[in-house]
Amino acid sequence: MVELKLVFKRKYQLKPLVKAALYNELRLMEAGMRRTEERLRGFEEKYHLITEDFISSYENNAIEETVDLDEWVGEFRMRKRFKEKIETRKDVRFAN
Repeated sequence: MVELKLVFKRKYQLKPLVKAALYNELRLMEAGMRRTEERLRGFEEKYHLITEDFISSYENNAIEETVDLDEWVGEFRMRKRFKEKIETRKDVRFAN
């Protein structure tokens, strides 16, 4: 467990500001995740292949690279990063 202590010398309450910023960041990441999911569904419909099967073939060099397919890989990797960041943000707890 990592613990972070913030010290603020003014009388203004810092905790609500930090909570709001983290909440906003989470909303932005979730919106990015939705856009990424939509793009992945578009590739799946276009190529009649689920992303996981495509990635497996791509990683085994069974598919010739194209700009479109590189974008598909990029969206897959972006989804993974969004998931990790969202999970990390959701694990943040505030001490009293």
